[in-house]
Amino acid sequence: MDMTLIDKSKNGTKASVRIKGVTYAYVNALRRYMMDEVPTMAIETVEFKQNSSILYDEIVAHRLGLLVLNTDLKSYELPPEGVKDLEDLPAKCRVQMTLKTKGPGMVYASDLKSKDPKIKPIHPKTPIVKLLKDQEVEFVATAILGTAKEHAKWSTGLFIHSFVPKITVNNRSSHFEAFKNKYSSKIFDKNGKIDKNLIIDNDLVDAVDGVNDDIVKVEYDEHAFILRMETWGALSLQDIATTAMDIFNQELDAFDKIVKAL
Repeated sequence: MDMTLIDKSKNGTKASVRIKGVTYAYVNALRRYMMDEVPTMAIETVEFKQNSSILYDEIVAHRLGLLVLNTDLKSYELPPEGVKDLEDLPAKCRVQMTLKTKGPGMVYASDLKSKDPKIKPIHPKTPIVKLLKDQEVEFVATAILGTAKEHAKWSTGLFIHSFVPKITVNNRSSHFEAFKNKYSSKIFDKNGKIDKNLIIDNDLVDAVDGVNDDIVKVEYDEHAFILRMETWGALSLQDIATTAMDIFNQELDAFDKIVKAL
């Protein structure tokens, strides 16, 4: 397998890589592991002591559950199977966050007080609820590790894969004048010619495919893929990728042992 970085955003939350020498099934499995199997931290339960705001307890709890929290996979681990009461969980499986405030004013994610400074909201200005004069909110929230296959609030990010396109452009085609208006103006250079680099840069491969193969022909390599990744911020893209591959390899090893025991 050959993997090459194509581009990366300045803040590191987005990246695209080219992967060669693998099958569609492998890339899709890797994508699903990155999205569904890598654990992140999210608020699971909220115990309200006071809530005189305009929002019901359930609505506030729902907003809290969707907050993106910093995740420390080295210090925390997934809850053991069969344990339903969070109070029975070991300390390395949970972290408490508290909030006590009185209006008037907006309550933001940054108002949460975490017992572990490393576990806190990624986006501190996320609004939770607006309080009027004398309205109060007080609660204790418990965050645990979980995976997106259980609930979307534990999602690591967005991951999309596609085949690497091979584009052939023929600006001298006899059909060029008749079909040029059917293509996006973004793929034409200053001289009025179609530039295949502009097709890729503007993500218009699907838009030009099938319009006229004599002008623009799109083919795909069945063993070369582009994987586009975007993290919500709980984990870095590097942590997501390496953790996903570790989990994938562990399950492959376990499956291999089962097969050999047959």
